[in-house]
Amino acid sequence: MQKIEFIIDQHLKEMTQHRTDTLSIACYETTIVQNVHRHIPLHWHDELQFVAVLQGTALFHINDQKMILSKGDGIFINSGIMHMAEDHGMSENCIYLCLNLSPHVIMPADLYIKYVTATNLPFLYIERANAWGEQILDVISRIRKELVHQVPFYEVNVASAVLNMWKLLIMNGYSLEHDTSEMSRNNRMKDMLQWINLNYADPIKLEDIAKAGQLSRSETCRYFKQILKTTPMQYVIEYRIQRSIELLQSSKRSITEIAYEVGFNSTSYYINQFRKTMNSTPLRFRRELNKRDKENNS
Repeated sequence: MQKIEFIIDQHLKEMTQHRTDTLSIACYETTIVQNVHRHIPLHWHDELQFVAVLQGTALFHINDQKMILSKGDGIFINSGIMHMAEDHGMSENCIYLCLNLSPHVIMPADLYIKYVTATNLPFLYIERANAWGEQILDVISRIRKELVHQVPFYEVNVASAVLNMWKLLIMNGYSLEHDTSEMSRNNRMKDMLQWINLNYADPIKLEDIAKAGQLSRSETCRYFKQILKTTPMQYVIEYRIQRSIELLQSSKRSITEIAYEVGFNSTSYYINQFRKTMNSTPLRFRRELNKRDKENNS
């Protein structure tokens, strides 16, 4: 089950506090389909993230890349990189360990610039079939146990494990190099998504989105196609639907009220788009949410 509430602000930044009382580190289980959206929505965070799949298969979207993670494997995602996750194939519900940690806990300040901030490469696939990959995945599980049991000096054990894990990462495929073009592209994409997320309830044109990213219309379409595998206006529709799901869960507003509140100018169009995205009508989806909440609270 998901141990920590998943909160994203209007800039797509995850606001969850990933830390213990004494460490800027958190490690918890996530079951993808237990999120209200039935997937982990697009987001980013300041923390570094390590994932180890415990059950099923996950499909991670990271910038313009797609990575399929099977049980036993994992992935590292760098600070500030946009990503999302969903169940993949017909396998059982995917559950993974998620280790989030502040970049500053990796190693002493004197070595931080040389060995941590020296790279902005987005991610690295961690395969258990590789000896170093197996070691990193085992370290993630060990850190999880340390944080749960908190035996004396567990903080020292965790700090040592994190340093060893980072050493394995940079010695086995995660190059210490800084890609300025990758940073620029990532920031432009964030700017456009941030603008959409702040203005989704109003009428939106492609020109508006392009202006937010300081790009032409054609470049804007290319960014969305390469990174999100969709068009700018389709993203707007899908984001409006995501916001409507939150209202379906948390409010007593009618379907029509919700449709107009999130930016649709027609109830029938909202229902049609919701059905395409969620394979359900908004009303049926709300009933299923209410049923699930009652079962969880009983």
